[in-house]
Amino acid sequence: MASFTLTVNQQPRTVSVAPETPLLWVLRDSLHLFGTKYGCGMGLCGACTVHLNGVPVRSCQLPVSAVRHTPVTTIEGLDPAGRHPLQQAWCDHDVPQCGYCQAGQIMAAAAFLKQNPAPTEPQIDEAMAGILCRCGTYLRIRAAIKDAAKASGGAA
Repeated sequence: MASFTLTVNQQPRTVSVAPETPLLWVLRDSLHLFGTKYGCGMGLCGACTVHLNGVPVRSCQLPVSAVRHTPVTTIEGLDPAGRHPLQQAWCDHDVPQCGYCQAGQIMAAAAFLKQNPAPTEPQIDEAMAGILCRCGTYLRIRAAIKDAAKASGGAA
């Protein structure tokens, strides 16, 4: 076991875990932040997506020892009140069915919109292609991302 002090959702948090422990399990098991989901465990589905210094990463494949002092943002930290333009658009468009992939979808979309605040539909489709939705709500996801971009004035 080793001690790591991480900045998660703008708060310093100290955990004692093995250095190779995936960030996903640190978030869920040690810090009790359950919004980030385990999907495939291989970094392929995107359900475990979080931001590492604003960049979307698959937390199931990232050892906690690689995080060190880089700020981590989970779905709980995107907007603790749930008022981020994407969270609002997700509700407005009834995006979730089972809801399992939604935290990863929203986190990937938030990072994408920071880089491209006025995306086209093909750009949205390309950016979101790596985040799988078992329920197939891709058209609602695209519509929600478009609306979030409009609602935030291109600064989602």
